[in-house]
Amino acid sequence: MRMVDIISKKKNGLGLSKEEIEFFVKGITDGSIPDYQASALLMAICLKGMDKEETLNLTLSMAASGDNIDLSEIPGIKVDKHSTGGVGDKTTIILGPIVASLGVPVAKMSGRGLGHTGGTIDKLEAIPSFTTELSQREFVSIVKEIGLAVAGQTGNLVPADKKLYALRDVTATVESIPLIASSIMSKKLASGADCIVLDVKVGSGAFMKTIEEARKLARAMVDIGKGAGLRTVAVITDMDRPLGNTVGNALEVMEAIEVLSENGPDDITEVCIVLAGKMLELAGKGSFDECRTLAGEAIKDGRALRKLKEMIRAQKGREDVVDNIELLPRARYTREYTASSSGYIEAIISDRLGIASMLLGAGRATKESTINPAAGIVLLKKPGDEVKAGEPIIVLHADDENLFQNSVKELDKAVIISVKKPQNANLIMDIIE
Repeated sequence: MRMVDIISKKKNGLGLSKEEIEFFVKGITDGSIPDYQASALLMAICLKGMDKEETLNLTLSMAASGDNIDLSEIPGIKVDKHSTGGVGDKTTIILGPIVASLGVPVAKMSGRGLGHTGGTIDKLEAIPSFTTELSQREFVSIVKEIGLAVAGQTGNLVPADKKLYALRDVTATVESIPLIASSIMSKKLASGADCIVLDVKVGSGAFMKTIEEARKLARAMVDIGKGAGLRTVAVITDMDRPLGNTVGNALEVMEAIEVLSENGPDDITEVCIVLAGKMLELAGKGSFDECRTLAGEAIKDGRALRKLKEMIRAQKGREDVVDNIELLPRARYTREYTASSSGYIEAIISDRLGIASMLLGAGRATKESTINPAAGIVLLKKPGDEVKAGEPIIVLHADDENLFQNSVKELDKAVIISVKKPQNANLIMDIIE
């Protein structure tokens, strides 16, 4: 089998066999296929696409390219969740404790962020002493004991994806539904869960900018899950506006604690209850409506908050941050951003808000960038709220006052004020099953 023939076949719009795809994935993993040939095939896939069978075979081959996590010794149906990423997305820190507190094990492998904001691992590491570097034995042991753990991905989890993603990033082949879907789902399959709930973000702060794109990606991933024998559901959620009131690592941990204490913003609470409801439904805890009610009750009676504290303790963090959020990192300086005119906030463009937060130190411009856990942004007003000229609408947090200037320039582009009150958009835009 020759790589040049596989490239030519896909270039001409023909489907690749299971054996051809396995040959490609093995070659990119062991280095026998050079980057220039791998890049050529990626471009051909980007231009010509892949059908359902090809996408499933690519995903399965990638998932088998490295370690697979064995969760079989953990009793019960294990449910995983994946978000395609957004601004202020702290759902894992809220969802995990809700679902685990209701007897459904959550063994979550998460990543770090690159760009707008930190990833889930960066956020959790804002908790003093919290460790996300767990061996597979430690990871499984914690989930077995308390039903919940969130850890960084192991070094050899889906190595094929690491290599392909690096190539896609520099060859303008990121925007391909089969390549995006196989990248996400290969990591989910290798992580060992029995069921998967996908939170597919759509809007200005998400990778998918339109509902049509989001539905295509959601359907592709649900089809992969089905083909691999896993129950999979995708919930398409709005990311045209920031989720919750905070962007930044310690700030988002604070907000997660507030949600689990019944004091959080309505939007993030609603999204989390829907996602938790779907996770519980897949685990056999009842109908979707029954499971949504269970999720709400776990917040109201304090079970979910206690489970978060258990997880922090099990992963060697300071569990008392749950009772005293002042123990989380705090920025040395804050600055208010005020409304430029009176009216209604028509929009806060999420990706601009994310960049403004990154410029304060809350995200990474490059892989080598260091995140400041205390940096970020707090929204005092959201789209639809009435404001008066000069009224504070956002508070910036940073350890260096010189960082405020460039961040404010991004906020000037992010905040749109109009004389007419905008209509409220639906947070849950579709569910693909």
